[in-house]
Amino acid sequence: MKSFDQRKERIKAALGEKKAELVLKNAEYLNVFTNSFMRGDIAVHDGYIVGIGSYEGEEEVDMTGKTVVPGFIDSHLHLESSIVSPRQYARAVLPHGTTAIVADPHEIANVLGTTGIDYILASTRKLPFEIYLMMPSCVPATCFDESGAVLTHETVREYLKKERVLGLAEMMNYPGVLGCDQEVLKKIQVTMKKNKLLDGHAPGLTGHSLNAYITAGISSDHECTTQEEAMEKLSCGQWIMIREGTAGKNLEKLIHLLDAPYFERCMLVTDDKHPGELAEEGHVDHIVRKAIRLGADPVHALKAASYNAARYFQLRSRGAIAPGYQADLVVLADLNTVQIEAVYKRGVCVSRKGKLLEQAVPELTGNISDEELELYRKKVCNTVKTGKIHRKQLQLKQEKGKVIGLVPGEILTTDQGEASETDPEKDIIKLCVVERHHATGHVGVAFLKGYGLKRGAVATTVAHDSHNIIVAGADDEDILCAIRRLEELQGGMVVVENGKILEELALPIAGLMCDLPVEEVQQKLDLVKAAARSLGVNEGIDPFMTLSFTSLPVIPKLRLTTLGVVDVERFSLI
Repeated sequence: MKSFDQRKERIKAALGEKKAELVLKNAEYLNVFTNSFMRGDIAVHDGYIVGIGSYEGEEEVDMTGKTVVPGFIDSHLHLESSIVSPRQYARAVLPHGTTAIVADPHEIANVLGTTGIDYILASTRKLPFEIYLMMPSCVPATCFDESGAVLTHETVREYLKKERVLGLAEMMNYPGVLGCDQEVLKKIQVTMKKNKLLDGHAPGLTGHSLNAYITAGISSDHECTTQEEAMEKLSCGQWIMIREGTAGKNLEKLIHLLDAPYFERCMLVTDDKHPGELAEEGHVDHIVRKAIRLGADPVHALKAASYNAARYFQLRSRGAIAPGYQADLVVLADLNTVQIEAVYKRGVCVSRKGKLLEQAVPELTGNISDEELELYRKKVCNTVKTGKIHRKQLQLKQEKGKVIGLVPGEILTTDQGEASETDPEKDIIKLCVVERHHATGHVGVAFLKGYGLKRGAVATTVAHDSHNIIVAGADDEDILCAIRRLEELQGGMVVVENGKILEELALPIAGLMCDLPVEEVQQKLDLVKAAARSLGVNEGIDPFMTLSFTSLPVIPKLRLTTLGVVDVERFSLI
């Protein structure tokens, strides 16, 4: 009955029979249906836009000289990779105009399985910020990984029943799709039976292989690194997610996807940003700003940042400024620079001039007291178990090892041949991945080129997607010191030189996140990154996020897991 009465009140406000709760007067606003800017009063009642035209409100705010656009939606990211809790993440991105996200919790699922997913659902349930989930499709990502859990198609089926779970997340195991792996196809089948979406992840896939992958039911891709790759996938009917985050920066090469008519089937995604970059650059607003600077039509960029995502994910009443749509609004003081004046969530002003209005969002500022959430938090800590790792385990098992080459601005890698020992002067250092879920003692060893490290070691428990310990070092003793310190911290990031911990950031929640405020995490993250750079890590890459992707065996060309070096293109261990 309450919702019935609320709808009646909204109708009366739309008719002008009663004053709307809020009216943004004289607004120039983006109409995503006509791809143009229009003018009028935006009337808001009970969290919804009830009309545009001439209205009176209980509260009226003059929008003269401002531009109002729909709230931004990040269509693909992993909350865990922000390294802060969901509550802190919301505090960070709301002032940047992001009012909803679609997250794939496969990081914490690889560590803790359904316990991790339940933690994400519980910790995001009451936030004034909409967080939808896609069910992890590849836990573990491949047969070459050792993760902390396994998710089957039966698990996927059960979680697809939940309202906020929109479909199956990035299907990274494209060899499994092409090879008609029974379990992979069952996950796809149960998703399609629920009439839910299947996101893709198929870097470089082309021709008949691409046709087969899409035939299986995969409807999007966020791994395009060239215009040609994106156009082929777009022409085959896929939606393209243009990525611009901390590690993957593809916007510049894909900027012409925001030309007409292609922009209608494109979305803007971060696919993860660290707190420091969120604070310094922004979130989806940064991608829009950069797109406009690169020559994109502002209408196209803004629509790709809002309505296109809502349309793709079938989020009714989201992503547009029109009657019946939720009043998630971003007020811009300047359109071309995407200078954010204010952010409204469900008709409530939650941020002004980059500052969160604490009184408007008490859910984001109070201490966590929810008993269910506290229960989950106890279950998601103490996850780093390596057993006793000795120096001998850090040695090559053969005379020479593969050299994995980094590509600046990309998460792709190259095959740089072989080496028999570290040589920091030639930019060749050791790379180790240590199993940390079941204390198996497994350690993968190879070499890394393009990282820049000259001495010491840099290590983290954030290592996609199985999140074992990954460490790059010029010295075995420092590598061993870093591994042992991460176990003591129960996860995090450390920088070591000559057996001394230079800086560290503890991430006790699944070895991936912490409960600290974003500002404090940013300060600590700046310090560990600075420490890594003091040891020679190149300025052009993120010391930790770049390192974390070198263990992901679904992106070409070479990756390192606890079981050894993986040739992704051949889908085999070397």
